[in-house]
Amino acid sequence: MTSGTQEIADKVKASATSFYSAMRLLPEARREAMFAIYAFCREVDDIADEEAPQPDKQLRLAAWRTEIDRLYDGQPGRPISLALLTPMRDFKLRREDFLAVIDGMEMDATDTIQAPDMATLELYCDRVASAVGRLSVRAFGATEAIADEVAYHLGRALQLTNILRDIDEDAGRGRLYLPRELLKKHGIDSEDLEVIRRHPQLRLVCRDLAAIAKDHFAKAEAAMRQCAKGPMRPARIMGAVYGALLDRLIDWDWQDLTTEIKVPKWRKIWLAIRYGFL
Repeated sequence: MTSGTQEIADKVKASATSFYSAMRLLPEARREAMFAIYAFCREVDDIADEEAPQPDKQLRLAAWRTEIDRLYDGQPGRPISLALLTPMRDFKLRREDFLAVIDGMEMDATDTIQAPDMATLELYCDRVASAVGRLSVRAFGATEAIADEVAYHLGRALQLTNILRDIDEDAGRGRLYLPRELLKKHGIDSEDLEVIRRHPQLRLVCRDLAAIAKDHFAKAEAAMRQCAKGPMRPARIMGAVYGALLDRLIDWDWQDLTTEIKVPKWRKIWLAIRYGFL
């Protein structure tokens, strides 16, 4: 491991405990590939979330588009893209998936997302989550065509779980990812985020979105069963941990959006053992 890849691994370990634990199951080259993919995603996500003028964010994301082009020309200039060079070649990581991730972050950076229609939410989830999944299954070593179905469904399941967990935090940034069709279905017509947050029917919206996430988890698991077991172990662990988080959210029933809902560390360890080794 080079000093650059070690630095990336250290950052991943510091910022993503569940992810880091799952990735440790991979052989070294594939583990380093996943750390570099994660570092790229974290970098562009931080650009979208930081307090900065919108034009500055757009310029920095555009610079990453140029850097991805340089990566595929074999001339990366940044530490993260340098770390991606060998995995990109060895594991056939696709340019369009990296660009899709940037497209997703641009949706956050250039337009405050508030109650998107379902089609827009689907597009957003595909870019910020399923595209990452498509990169990941290749780095894991999955060779079956249906591995992209795992990425499609698991990416959406994980992202919808994040949305259901982070309603209050997102509202603090002026964002609301709950789809307008579900809000209207339950009689929530206001565009005021504070009114929406306090609406007594909001938990019904969350229950409906949780049911959609549950369906994606089930379809991801069905697709995983058609793939070789070894390469899918990290995906199974992430699915198990996030599935447990979704179950806790459903049990909590969105009673107080300021409550932080987590999966206990002991349960994460148990899930890692169950889905990583058994």
